[in-house]
Amino acid sequence: MKPWAGALILGRCGLSRLKSSPDNGLVVEVEPERFEEMVAEALDGLPEELGQLMSNVAVTVEHCPGPPGLLGLYEGIPLTSRTTEYAGVLPDVITIYRQAICAYCRTMQEVSDQVRRTVIHEVAHHFGIDDERLIELGW
Repeated sequence: MKPWAGALILGRCGLSRLKSSPDNGLVVEVEPERFEEMVAEALDGLPEELGQLMSNVAVTVEHCPGPPGLLGLYEGIPLTSRTTEYAGVLPDVITIYRQAICAYCRTMQEVSDQVRRTVIHEVAHHFGIDDERLIELGW
């Protein structure tokens, strides 16, 4: 079993379906359960060594529209910023926004690829890698 297997917390809210989007005119409709599977597959695709290093982090799927312009969000204290005083805190949270990703993509394959990319991006923040460095690395 992967070290982070218990970290996937699946959020829910109203499951209204969008029919059009200002981004591409159409929204790829992905059932919530299938989208959650894509997120779990992206986590399972991480190198096992990274999964073992992930600590006190929950990954959630938000089915409601998220903040404008965001496909995912990391909230917490990155591993590189934790000190010996780090104890008794709530888990960090990585949120993946289903509706935002579906609105951004044109095909089911694009959704799957973007979920993977977004999960990796947000996990990188958990490891203390900021957006500037991710851009330098091509992410």
